[in-house]
Amino acid sequence: MARYLGPSCRLCRAAGAKLFLKGDRCNSSKCSIDRRNTKPGTSNNSRKKESEYALQLKEKQKIKRMYGLLEKQFYNYYKKASSKQGITGDNLLQLLERRLDSVVYRLGLAKSRSQARQFVRHGHIKVNGSRVDIPSFLVSKDDVITFDEDLKLATENSKESNLPDWLITGKDGFVVASLPNREAADSNINEQMVVEFYSR
Repeated sequence: MARYLGPSCRLCRAAGAKLFLKGDRCNSSKCSIDRRNTKPGTSNNSRKKESEYALQLKEKQKIKRMYGLLEKQFYNYYKKASSKQGITGDNLLQLLERRLDSVVYRLGLAKSRSQARQFVRHGHIKVNGSRVDIPSFLVSKDDVITFDEDLKLATENSKESNLPDWLITGKDGFVVASLPNREAADSNINEQMVVEFYSR
């Protein structure tokens, strides 16, 4: 499947916010947003006033890139979210957070979502005892997530990670205690702008 292979920091600068695409680097002094918060291709710090459409598009692009999705994938999640009962924006974020690669990232088994996606694709992750190599696999309540014992890096990372409320440590691995709510997603996301963008 096609995916973005260019500079990750360029995407953060275009969004004007940290997307946490490069793990530890995003929290260090080397982060491009901290060093040079300008749009790619510009040399000054001034950002022109943007239209409502531009802001909605920018937010949609930011969330899409944060989760490492292509436009078609992201739009399909929106359609699925809008067809469910409840608030469309909350439904959208819940679907994105339930992706296996996102869960692996939230568990602290990977330093970035791209690394989490790689762990899944390489068959290091199991759900309810069965190996799953599809990053878009949606976890459900009471699912048990385990990983290969030889994945030492993942073990070390998970010990240092603060688990979100909807994921707990069980006897045989990590357990999905409940489905994620709005608070489970990053606070700098404005999902309502995405809903407005696709509702135009």
